[in-house]
Amino acid sequence: MSISKTYLPKETEEKWYSYWLKHNFFKSVPDEREPYTIVIPPPNVTGVLHMGHMLNNTIQDVLIRRARMKGKNACWVPGTDHASIATEAKVVAMLKERGISKKDLTRTEFLSYAWEWKEKYGGIILEQLKKLGASCDWDRTRFTMEDDLSEAVIDTFIHLYKKGQIYRGVRMVNWDPQGKTAVSDEEVIRKEVNQKLYYIRYTIQSGTNSEPGYLVVATTRPETIMADAAICINPNDERYLHLHGKTVSIPLINREIPVILDEYVTMDFGTGCLKVTPAHDLNDYELGQKHNLPVIDILNDDGTLNESAQILVGEDRFVARKKIAILLETDGYLDKVEDYKSQIGFSERTDAVIEPKLSMQWFCKMDEMAKPALDYVLKGDIKLIPEKFINTYRHWMENVKDWCISRQLWWGQRIPAWYLPNGQFVIAKTLEEAFEAAKSILPEVKAEELRQDEDVLDTWFSSWLWPISVFDGFKDPNNADINYYYPTNDLVTAPEILFFWVARMIMAGHEFRGEVPFKNVYLTGIVRDKIGRKMSKSLGNSPDPLDLIEKYGADGVRTGMLRSSPAGNDLMFDESHCEWGRNFFNKVWNAFRLVKGWEVDDKLENKNKVAIEWFESRFNESLIEIESNFAQYRISEALMTTYKLVWDDFCAWYLEMIKPAYEHPIDRETLNTTIAYFENILKILHPFMPFITEELWHDELFGERTDNDCCIVAQLPSNGKINSRVLSEIEIIKQVITQIRNIRNNKQISPKEKLSLSVMENSVVNYKEYESIIAKLGNIESLEIVADKVVGAVNFMVSTDEFYVPLNENIDPVAECARLQKEKEYLIGFLKSVNSKLGNERFMANAKPDVIDIELKKKADAEAKLKILEENILALAC
Repeated sequence: MSISKTYLPKETEEKWYSYWLKHNFFKSVPDEREPYTIVIPPPNVTGVLHMGHMLNNTIQDVLIRRARMKGKNACWVPGTDHASIATEAKVVAMLKERGISKKDLTRTEFLSYAWEWKEKYGGIILEQLKKLGASCDWDRTRFTMEDDLSEAVIDTFIHLYKKGQIYRGVRMVNWDPQGKTAVSDEEVIRKEVNQKLYYIRYTIQSGTNSEPGYLVVATTRPETIMADAAICINPNDERYLHLHGKTVSIPLINREIPVILDEYVTMDFGTGCLKVTPAHDLNDYELGQKHNLPVIDILNDDGTLNESAQILVGEDRFVARKKIAILLETDGYLDKVEDYKSQIGFSERTDAVIEPKLSMQWFCKMDEMAKPALDYVLKGDIKLIPEKFINTYRHWMENVKDWCISRQLWWGQRIPAWYLPNGQFVIAKTLEEAFEAAKSILPEVKAEELRQDEDVLDTWFSSWLWPISVFDGFKDPNNADINYYYPTNDLVTAPEILFFWVARMIMAGHEFRGEVPFKNVYLTGIVRDKIGRKMSKSLGNSPDPLDLIEKYGADGVRTGMLRSSPAGNDLMFDESHCEWGRNFFNKVWNAFRLVKGWEVDDKLENKNKVAIEWFESRFNESLIEIESNFAQYRISEALMTTYKLVWDDFCAWYLEMIKPAYEHPIDRETLNTTIAYFENILKILHPFMPFITEELWHDELFGERTDNDCCIVAQLPSNGKINSRVLSEIEIIKQVITQIRNIRNNKQISPKEKLSLSVMENSVVNYKEYESIIAKLGNIESLEIVADKVVGAVNFMVSTDEFYVPLNENIDPVAECARLQKEKEYLIGFLKSVNSKLGNERFMANAKPDVIDIELKKKADAEAKLKILEENILALAC
């Protein structure tokens, strides 16, 4: 094919992605090969692609493409999560725009609108992932509320209920007043906010005719004083000994409450007096249980005050806060107000301030399920990458709480509980089964009298089954897919869902399959902007990933994202990363154009054998490093090793070493070898840059390709021979060439002007072996081995060898002395640093022998260079 001057990402990406899909390169069915399986962390159907998705899915695609190229049966299962709270909020908003209120609809009517919304918008994010190059098996796309997966959720609930793992009861939960539902601890985002600390006077009831005094309580929530059940003080607080056994009256409503004693109260916070509000604070609730205090709930589900509040009924809690502060001040009950910073819980889904609330909910016991899930990680059956998260995981699992699994929503799997007229309930999959069970409790009951629980299950109660349910492991526990693909290999996800998704999947894997659901968990960092802020819409610091792909190409964005994203560490993203990625693929493109443009002369002899041998060794050395990085899930490092091999070694050095003179041909052997090297480079680049590599792969330079002979399924190169001597000596040759170029720059000598080069005999390298490379890249007309110093020449050191470049000019002795003195000062400082390290007893005792050898070699080299420098300084009489 004719190759354009510049690479055109957009048309290339559309062409090859369609081609891969058409020829089923992403498709996987069980066969005799070793499987390699990843299940996608299912994004919410409400979602659109953001930078976190970009990073997460790029890593997954690199892993899956690499496995495919290693000959494994690579299966990446995509899908979406129904996201109960977020989706219901979207549907309610859509209905509002149409002038429809949810409260005016039946459940069935609302769900029909929800499914309409899902069909229209639910697949957007998966389509966007295709733009990134995600090579998922799209025929396997699953949705957590499709029939089979929903049935698995219901069966799981029934199974755990029968085992005694699921129960119903009144507990304190995190209540989202905007979503009007309970949410889990993990769905509460703690934020530090500026608040007010209100110091309120409670009148002491002395029981005598004397004037009653008052005590002062500090609180950030004056709107809850009407729910107070007691004032608590520390029994050891000498300031309040006179309050023991007393009662106080609540301001504004004058309800009398006791003063109770408990060491739970911190004497040095606020005034040392704590208002106890059992209905609206978890710690207060536990304190109330201990002291048998009444529970007075003054808030409605939407966060407004109810009749139990007695005052400001119907007002929003935050409006009530301001109004009560005014009332307290007017009536003389407000002692003072201070500015105060504290952590407040916000709903992850609606961003509403969370309200602790006592509520009848369904719970799943976690303690017994957590034990094997912890053992799998501690024993290494499941590896967390990086390992620093093991301690966090252990802490969570050893302090696990029962899981509130019910949500007060309509979008989701409805809880299979059926209530009888007498208030009892049965657990059953269908109304028919429920009716049969109900008759054993209440023989005269009628089917139409049964009422199914209105709540749905927490979205995570479906996604914890994901690695099993996507392969129909509940519907058909012994089917070919589950037996072949499960357990999966790698899970790539974010640390913030380590407990409430990863840990629960491990629990489910043990409970329902008796084994781990995956072997490795790669935990990505958070994508932040260049000044460290988490990217968010509200801050306006998050670029649109599709805009980045449009501007820099998918390959540029992929490599830009991976450039500095080590596992578990946050990525400080800047758009310049994508520009770096674009520059990288342009470098590859231009290198290809260079090679493709060479004419060949079959009569020419190959004079590039040393360069060819060096690059073969350098490629194989890099291959080992790349393999090692992937084995340790150091994907960013694997990319950078690949980058340095391609940009530095191949483009900057190898191609320059073998490049024929302008308008001159190249020999056949060198060209064929270079084409083979380029083909291997495309292979190792492909997982990172799938589009440009596939485009170049099909150029006629590589010969004819069949429909299925594509880079996406090309076998990755295997390890080859390494000539360590040539590798080390070429590094020295590169330093020699760099020094020659530096002399040209410093002396303003044209690159076209030929120079001579001399080197002292008995050198560490046989420079004559590399003379052709030095001559070409340094534009040297001759290389001489000399026994004596060359007078009147510019000299430089490489390793312990001294080189001379005679110039057609008189050297300025003053400038040359200054240069030599500067180099001497540097070497003296360098030697001091090395000697300090070698003189450190701890270093010498703990360092590996090869590390010590390196330091000793540094010392010897520096001392040899210093000796020659001092001789030169003496000769110039500096």
